[in-house]
Amino acid sequence: MKKGLLFSAALFCATAFAQQYVHQVLIANEGYFDFQTNNIVEPATIGSYNPQTQTYQVANTLAGQRFSSDVIIDGNFYYVAADTKIYKFDLNTHQEVGSISLPGVRNLAISGNKLIATRGEYLQTFDSYLQVFDKNSLQLIAAFDTTNGPKWAAQNIVVANDIAYIAINNAYEWGNEKGLIGQLNLSTLQYGSEIDLGAEGTNPDNMFLFNNEIYTVNNKDWSGASVSKVSLSGNVNTQNIASAVTGCGTSALRDDKLVYQISMENTLNDYNLLSMSNVGPVAGIVNNFYELAQEPINGLLYTTTTDFFSQGMVQIYDATNSLSHQFAVGVSPGTIVFDLRSNVGLNESSEQIGVAPNPSNGVFQINGLGLNQTYQIVNTTGQIILTGQNNSIDLSNFESGIYFLNTEKSSIKLIKQ
Repeated sequence: MKKGLLFSAALFCATAFAQQYVHQVLIANEGYFDFQTNNIVEPATIGSYNPQTQTYQVANTLAGQRFSSDVIIDGNFYYVAADTKIYKFDLNTHQEVGSISLPGVRNLAISGNKLIATRGEYLQTFDSYLQVFDKNSLQLIAAFDTTNGPKWAAQNIVVANDIAYIAINNAYEWGNEKGLIGQLNLSTLQYGSEIDLGAEGTNPDNMFLFNNEIYTVNNKDWSGASVSKVSLSGNVNTQNIASAVTGCGTSALRDDKLVYQISMENTLNDYNLLSMSNVGPVAGIVNNFYELAQEPINGLLYTTTTDFFSQGMVQIYDATNSLSHQFAVGVSPGTIVFDLRSNVGLNESSEQIGVAPNPSNGVFQINGLGLNQTYQIVNTTGQIILTGQNNSIDLSNFESGIYFLNTEKSSIKLIKQ
């Protein structure tokens, strides 16, 4: 019910050293639906975590939905795939802007004004597994039936060069597993040829783009796990990585490696995507995880754990694999996405704060700070290490690295050499 990650690159300004920062982290808590009693025991929710204040709150409850399966951010809005509906919410107020019924919806992607949605549910058939909507109005643009589109349930979506690549796994149907990647031309809205991942590449559970190539993590026929590397021209290289299946979506891109976990195990593993070979266990990170996601600005690894019926937790690990923070969320915390914003717009519209020299050996001078205006100095784990109101910051007694000067309306990156 989960998908991969949203990545972006930091932007830098030579004077004010403006850059993107993580404004909030959205977490899709899938909730708990009792299939035996046909009751929603714990509702699916969307939570919002503020990494500056380290506070978490429920932003939305998805009433009547058995689970959520995907969240994506686009501009000032975020979209949620939840069992039978696609929701559109305001990213700042979390107010619902609109929704549309789509039973079996699984994953979402946006390209231009197009919102692409896949569908699939175990042992259920639909007349269309791929649909395209207008992202603004949520009006249907195209629905691809099983003759002109995927013939089986579809899941993850990657967009590259105006092509939407669609992972087709037949909803993991036991004994009838599929491993295909469909190609939808977003300019012509024509569904083209499908790429066959081969016998060792069935049941793709995760898909992402790295180094201009597509990678899938596959659970095969439930006898083991593999990784497939697919060039945009369609060449496939599949390598087995384990004699047991990976967890339900428990894999993610971390820097230039794949991190993954075998189902029911506590060890996290590294896999080299360039050489297509196992590296080994990740030292220091040990738990039975449900979701993995790397925060793209500071490289923090967000992980989740759950008992699937009563509670969920998020753990945050730094680059040294040390646990820097953890907090409670809803049941079965799945998809994690990062709301990245630029403080250029914040500074231009609200306050003109600059820092010099930057980088510095430890002493920074603040320009443009208002009278009695309070700021915080935060490290890369989100911990507040200093607060102040004066125009000079002294980090001489702190380790070299990256810090952030945060005010009510802006965030400026500091580099201590």
